[in-house]
Amino acid sequence: MTARIILKSGKERTVLSKHPWVFSGAIKQIDGNPVAGDLVEVCDNHGTLLGSGTYGTGSIAVRLLSFDAKPIDDDYWRLSIARAIQLRKNLNISTLKDLNAFRLIHGEGDQIPGLIADYYNGVVVLQFHHYGIYKFRNIILEHLLKSMGDTVTAVYDKSAHTLHHNDAHHHDHWCYGQPMSEVEICEYGMKMQIGIEEGQKTGFFIDQRENRQMLRQMSQRRKVLNAFSYTGGFSVAAAFGHALEIHSLDSSVSAMAMCEKNMALNGFADHTSVTADAFDYLKNMDDSFDLVVLDPPAFAKHVNTLSKGIKGYQNINKYALEKIKSGGLLFTFSCSQVVSKEDFRKAVFMAAAQTQRRIKVIAQLGQPADHPIDLFHPQGEYLKGLVLYVD
Repeated sequence: MTARIILKSGKERTVLSKHPWVFSGAIKQIDGNPVAGDLVEVCDNHGTLLGSGTYGTGSIAVRLLSFDAKPIDDDYWRLSIARAIQLRKNLNISTLKDLNAFRLIHGEGDQIPGLIADYYNGVVVLQFHHYGIYKFRNIILEHLLKSMGDTVTAVYDKSAHTLHHNDAHHHDHWCYGQPMSEVEICEYGMKMQIGIEEGQKTGFFIDQRENRQMLRQMSQRRKVLNAFSYTGGFSVAAAFGHALEIHSLDSSVSAMAMCEKNMALNGFADHTSVTADAFDYLKNMDDSFDLVVLDPPAFAKHVNTLSKGIKGYQNINKYALEKIKSGGLLFTFSCSQVVSKEDFRKAVFMAAAQTQRRIKVIAQLGQPADHPIDLFHPQGEYLKGLVLYVD
């Protein structure tokens, strides 16, 4: 029998407003003995059914899959996956001739909490962030392949890191097609080699695609520093934008090797690679750069590290703003979900105030259309970015 989660009086309002998370503090009682990953029903204080979802033992107790009495069955998954894929078609993302890397399924943004699916030129990388969704992996794979047809040649399940807290005993593996360690993608004419098995996240930061396009437009005749460069997406974009000089900075030797490979793949051999700590490098660099990119990993992954994370954003932006040439640009980002847009702006503005330079915000950036934000789930707006002009 399906366990029932009974909410405290008044706590049903967030569910009625279609927020997909039920927090543990909202629960009055649990009828039954669910274990992590089980499907459960969510009811209000009077026992009225509100929806169903997957149960977890952390602060997010339930991730809601439905807000009615419809079962989570084969039809549910078929329709949910088809709807997500159709969105990309409607937005002309999956049909562009010069773009073959994009997000197919974006978790809560596509009303499938805990599931990420990225498409890399025929290869789909799945990433499950919750054991309850992982338990449906076979039916998800089945309907994904049916919906995508022969455009998918291989599927890699890359969830070992994201499921390691869920006691899922998971290992990354190829679950369809022939294994391949790397795949070449095209992003608006730029070629990139992606490490499927060894790369961070699903292999590439697709969410910066449109922001790379903006940088490409603003790079002409500028000396560019791409800090936290990873595999060089912003560096390649700067080269396509006719930058005078490009320096890529990352602490990872393997990431820097892939960055150099991607620059060469696009015919840009004249490129400077620096393997170093970004904080130390920025603090001590000269003032010759007139475009700097700061795209660091999340400085705060949990609420209890928020203050430290905000301080990190403040410091790194201060170091960059102090050294950028007059008339220069700073592209600065935060990908931390727990750092709000207001938190990030405050950190950057405090950094700017410390430099006593005249600075203008000329663009506010975020995630692209294939990373949709559910209007009722503001936490889905994780990527924040600013473009600053420094007098």
